[in-house]
Amino acid sequence: MTSKLLNHRVEGPGCAPPLLLGPSLGTSYALWDAVAPELAVSHRVVRWDLPGHGGSAADLIGAGATVGDLARLVLRLADFLGIERFAWAGVSLGGAVGLHLAVHHPERVSSLAVICSSAHFNGARPWRERAERVRREGLGPLADGAGARWFAGDFTVERLIRDHREADPAAYAACCDALAAFDLTDRLADIAAPTLLVAGREDPATPPAHLRQIADAVPGSALVEIPGASHLAPAQCPGPVLAALRTHLDGPPGRGMAVRREVLGDAHVDRAQSRQTPFTAPFQDFISRYAWGEIWTDPTLSRRERSMVTLTALVAHGHYDELAMHVRAARRNGLTEQEIGAVLLQTAVYCGVPAANSAFTVAQRVLAEEPAGEAAGEAAGEAAGEAAEG
Repeated sequence: MTSKLLNHRVEGPGCAPPLLLGPSLGTSYALWDAVAPELAVSHRVVRWDLPGHGGSAADLIGAGATVGDLARLVLRLADFLGIERFAWAGVSLGGAVGLHLAVHHPERVSSLAVICSSAHFNGARPWRERAERVRREGLGPLADGAGARWFAGDFTVERLIRDHREADPAAYAACCDALAAFDLTDRLADIAAPTLLVAGREDPATPPAHLRQIADAVPGSALVEIPGASHLAPAQCPGPVLAALRTHLDGPPGRGMAVRREVLGDAHVDRAQSRQTPFTAPFQDFISRYAWGEIWTDPTLSRRERSMVTLTALVAHGHYDELAMHVRAARRNGLTEQEIGAVLLQTAVYCGVPAANSAFTVAQRVLAEEPAGEAAGEAAGEAAGEAAEG
């Protein structure tokens, strides 16, 4: 085995939580094209190619390879990228690699998503026969039927079919050897990482029963079945796959409300919610899901830094009612009075002295209220616009 690395692509902020995406046999990391960019908003996404697939060298594995061999290549890649612990999502063979890592290297896997995969792949014989056929005939005949095996209905992704056709036959056959030898049925209960199973209801290769078997054995795991999806669900049904992964990785949509309360305080959010009407309810939901559930939770900036940016923007646009609210939020996020003053002084240079003068007046009033007068001051300062703000 050479010292070369698996071909890979890295997307998203370097400081964000790492997420590794594993491909299916016969595909490249293009399998994740419709999902990875969205996941990269909140994660450092690393997708990689199997040996002999996409841009990965064929001689990274050989005949008689195991899923453990593939897992070692992935860990070598993670080490090279400086990633000690990561979330994992993988399809088919990529899911098997994730299961192996969760069982044999639990210290490396923070969470696990297994998509259209299995703890076994229907025994060794069919995979050994496929490996022999590919070594003898090449990949042309298999690639001709890939669309029917991978997708439901008339749907197809020509890029993935081409990847299958252009894969190295020897490396593909070695991956078949790995699937032939793979069976973690008796070790599933050892998996401790939070685990999501995603099944395609139209998947003939790893039908929902295979994912249900894993879900029944892995403590605390969750199972999602996607209607209309076959074996390559991230390509055919990226929306439902993305929604399932986001909930698994980031928590349910209610996360935004939790962050909103942490930053603005329960008293403020409770008042805003109590004033909600059928007319303003969609806007309140929008604020909680997007402003607080996605922007304020993006790890690229700390909450302290986001408070500084928010204070500056509010001064620049003269939103002094909301400025009072966010001065309080800045204190909750750890800014000192001196730091808040420094931010406002900066606005005097770039937003104008009159704007900064008004901002200092608001901030001084708010800071003088803390802590005893906070609730009263908050109610008085924000009553006018509270029902429709963030």
